[in-house]
Amino acid sequence: MSIDSPFTKDNLDSYLRELGKEFRKLNGTKMPAEIILIGGAAILANYTFREATYDIDAIILASSAMKDAINHVGDKFGLPNGWLNTNFKRTASFSDKLLEISVYYKTFSNILTVRTVSAEYLVAMKLMSGRQYKNDLSDIAGILWEHKRNGIPLKKETINNAIATLYGINAAIPPIAQELIDNAFSINDFEAAYAIIRESENQAKGILLDFDKNHPGKLKSENIDKVLEQARNKLKNNNGK
Repeated sequence: MSIDSPFTKDNLDSYLRELGKEFRKLNGTKMPAEIILIGGAAILANYTFREATYDIDAIILASSAMKDAINHVGDKFGLPNGWLNTNFKRTASFSDKLLEISVYYKTFSNILTVRTVSAEYLVAMKLMSGRQYKNDLSDIAGILWEHKRNGIPLKKETINNAIATLYGINAAIPPIAQELIDNAFSINDFEAAYAIIRESENQAKGILLDFDKNHPGKLKSENIDKVLEQARNKLKNNNGK
């Protein structure tokens, strides 16, 4: 699968269905498996505002046959290596409480149970991650927007309780993410916030691509925010002249 053929709401279930079939073939029927969809995949499963994601982050509870099943499905459909992975477990958004708070999504081939994460916990995870160059911040606005549009608005108190459940009452939310959630609830126009944030995220991606092109190997996770801040300040100064 190329970057032009991402995972979408339409094809997500089809790949999970094939994974269930392949796991059943390799593992038999005595030992079921469970996958908890996190991040973009959980957004696709539960909402309409997000069009795509380029990998599937998950918690995987299964025998070793699952690794082979993932690889076989990837080979069959030309998916990239790591199309379904647990890499997010090394990030700030991971919490071992996710196992307890996950909710049922679907079962495939009577062997693979797929679960997702409900709204307040998805927002909590996106706040904790708070990356300006991914979809973290726009996903927050998108979830708030869709819930308000559907007549089931999320309360800030509910989100704060979810943060405390996953990360403790003293969780350190990145300042830019905290500012976003405060402003979003203050203005209460989540649709407008979503559009503005998406534009900012696309700008950030462009800045980082240019920096990496001009300074190969210099872009690190610890200096991304600084690179973005300097580039935006430079752009602001240039526009002010």
